Amino acid sequence: QVQLVESGGGLVQTGASLKLSCAASGRTFHSYGMGWFRQAPGKEREFVAAISPFGRNTYFADSSKGRFGISRDYNNKVFLEMHSLRPEDTAVYYCAARGGPDNSYSYSTAGEYPYWGQGTQVSVSS
Repeated sequence: QVQLVESGGGLVQTGASLKLSCAASGRTFHSYGMGWFRQAPGKEREFVAAISPFGRNTYFADSSKGRFGISRDYNNKVFLEMHSLRPEDTAVYYCAARGGPDNSYSYSTAGEYPYWGQGTQVSVSS
């Protein structure tokens, strides 16, 4: 069982940067792949970025490439660094954990993640 708690969201202006954190419980944290998803009002939850166990591989949505970075540490935390934020990045951002195969399809699919945090709001003003 893994419990996830996100933090770091807030209201920023276009072009700003923001760093989200996800704190995970559980001694087997390093064996889980970790993903970030987001959901804007009236839209479906969409994949943002993911990192495999021990940070071996990273995956990004096209909308995130070149602007967002993902990392994890040895204190059961995973981070999403967001730069050059745009109003369309406004959403609730969720951290998620999964086991299973290490491939881009699995990491980008919300249904592959059994564990989710409660989300943190990111709002980007124009």
